[in-house]
Amino acid sequence: MKAWSVSFNEPVPYQEGLDLQHRLLKARQEDRIPDTVLMLQHTPTVTLGNRGRDNYLLKTEEEYKALGIDLFHVERGGDVTFHGPGQWVIYPILYLGGNEADSHGYLSNLEEIAIRTLGDFGIKGFRREGKSGAWTDAGKVAAIGFRLKKWVSFHGMSFNVSNDLMGFGTIVPCGLVGEPVATMKTLLGEVCPEMATVRDSMLNHFSKVCNRELERYDADDALPEELGMYF
Repeated sequence: MKAWSVSFNEPVPYQEGLDLQHRLLKARQEDRIPDTVLMLQHTPTVTLGNRGRDNYLLKTEEEYKALGIDLFHVERGGDVTFHGPGQWVIYPILYLGGNEADSHGYLSNLEEIAIRTLGDFGIKGFRREGKSGAWTDAGKVAAIGFRLKKWVSFHGMSFNVSNDLMGFGTIVPCGLVGEPVATMKTLLGEVCPEMATVRDSMLNHFSKVCNRELERYDADDALPEELGMYF
C-alpha cells in the first residue's frame, strides 16, 4: 500500500506539529491524500492525554514556563509524557478501516516497531503486560498515545534516542509511579547511533509491520503538490 513519510530536521514547536496533524487528518478522512507518516522532534513540551491527571505534573504552569517547557492537554489516549530534542515522535496519519479496524492491533504494531528498532542496535526491548509502550531492563524507551477519528489515526509514539531526561523529572511519566525512563544513549553510551540512523530504522520497520510502502521526503524537500499544500 502506498504511503508518504515526511521527516523534519529541526525540532518543531508542539502547537505547530498538532496543527499539521489536524490538517492532514482531515485531508486523509476526505481521501485527498494517502496515508502519511510524520517523523519529528519537538521543542520541550509536556502533554497530558485523555487519562492525564494534573497531579502527575510536578511543577506549576509558571514553573514549566520558566523552564522553557510548553504544556498541552491533548485528545490522544494515554497519560502524561515529555517531548524534547533527541526524541523521535512518529505521527502516522493512517486509515485503519476494513481489516485493520482494530485499535489494539495498531497499538501492538507501534510497540513492535519500537522493539525491532531497539533490536537493530543490540538493545533488547519488550512489552509489559498491562502497560503500553516498549521497555528495556533500564526503563521505558517508547511511549504510545493515539486517537482514531473516522478510523484515521493521529498522534502516535515517542521514542527516546539521546534526549535529556531532565524533562521527565518534572512529571510522573505515563502516570507510572516509580517506573524509570531510559534512552538509547543511557543504554549505549558513546556508541549511540545518530538520530537519522534511528529514524531510518524506525521507518523501515514501520513499512514492514504496517504494510505500507513509504515514499520518503524531507520537510525541506519539494513535496508532492497534493501533500505540500498542507505544510
